[in-house]
Amino acid sequence: MRKERDSLDEKEVPDDALYGVQTVRAMENFPVTGRTAFPELIDSYVLLKKACAEANIELKKLDPIKSDYILEACERLHGSFYDEFKVDVFQAGAGTSFNMNVNEVITNKALEIAGKEKGDYEYIHPNDHVNMSQSSNDTFPTASHLAVIDISQDLLEELKRLKRDFADKGEDFSDIAKSGRTHLMDATPVTLGDEFFAYARTIERSYENLETSLKSLYELPIGGTATGTGVNTPEGFRDKVVKKLSSEFDLELVSAENSFEMLQSRMPMGDLMGALKNLALELIRIANDLRLLSSGPKTGLSEIELPAVQPGSSIMPGKVNPVMAECLNMISFQIVGNATTVDMAVQAGQMELNVMTPVITYNIMESISMLNNYLPVFREKCVQEISANRSKCREHFESSASLATLLSPKIGYMKAAELAKESNDKDIPVPKLAVQKGILTEQEAEELFSTENAARSKYDTVIDDE
Repeated sequence: MRKERDSLDEKEVPDDALYGVQTVRAMENFPVTGRTAFPELIDSYVLLKKACAEANIELKKLDPIKSDYILEACERLHGSFYDEFKVDVFQAGAGTSFNMNVNEVITNKALEIAGKEKGDYEYIHPNDHVNMSQSSNDTFPTASHLAVIDISQDLLEELKRLKRDFADKGEDFSDIAKSGRTHLMDATPVTLGDEFFAYARTIERSYENLETSLKSLYELPIGGTATGTGVNTPEGFRDKVVKKLSSEFDLELVSAENSFEMLQSRMPMGDLMGALKNLALELIRIANDLRLLSSGPKTGLSEIELPAVQPGSSIMPGKVNPVMAECLNMISFQIVGNATTVDMAVQAGQMELNVMTPVITYNIMESISMLNNYLPVFREKCVQEISANRSKCREHFESSASLATLLSPKIGYMKAAELAKESNDKDIPVPKLAVQKGILTEQEAEELFSTENAARSKYDTVIDDE
């Protein structure tokens, strides 16, 4: 063990640890979940510290020799040493604990490179050198923006693929007429393809909303320091940092239009979580549709068949359940819960700062991470393998009393309603009953109630991948 001192008192730190006294203090104060920062947040923070050091060097604020050690430390830490970042995701407000964890790890790695003892803060100090021109209040939200943008790229690509797979099924099923359903009751016919094209468009719309929300995170609060005034930053610091980050992340990042607002408000993060929640709600709806459409196979709708990926029961032999859709439901429920947490945290800012950024960032990143992990599996093991039960769809199409709707222009709503009721009461299909009653000839019935006429689709074309 080595001894380190912060502004409170002295504490022991494991001798081989790159973290320091303030990290130890945070570990003691916040033993909450055992969950630590996502790698993307750690990497974004390290790259932010590197950009800040480079800006301080160019502005002649940071000693050139010490700065070389700090920059090399950042290079070595990027993408590695994740186990040195020990602070729980539930921690001190504003992310001060995590910011100091990052500062200490960079400092001690720099001291190691310089041939100095870990904890030799007289030579390189976590606050004075690594945290120069910065505050937890502007670095944590800045790193959070960068990390969320980074982790979202895989989700955007996955949503494109999910949209494409649903659209492919829409094409495959475009000639399969079936009964539509509203209020869970029989309704005028659609094609199975119509339903899957609609799912594709839903995913496409969710992609568009997510992409729009991410753009608002390109505005960064770095340079505002503690309260938005930029106290203790040299002239030109924030613009240099943002320019370097833009190059590092290959993004068109910009400095905050109003630094005070960007420290007070977490609205951009709230907007993004809102887009994720809306995506989750739509995924729940689609997953539930798939479960209903595949229900049975003998006593349910059974219009589609979901792939069997595992036995469905420990007691009922041969039973297979829609487990992939069920898992998607549970993930999406968790995301909706995360969104409630983020909502509460977004509104919890007071005066010059919203101190709840750590829990906002964690819940957003957890939501995205779950989708990144599961959506590829859901696509490949569920969506791509869905097959249609053509005979069941045809049976439901032909037997639905809602076909009487097509007769309304000819015989009027009330007579069509009477025909629908008689169809249900006598269990005679509407087309046959209409012929029996002399309302239509057989040829007229065949034409009127054909798939092409009764369930014609406006959306039987490929959805553009662009």
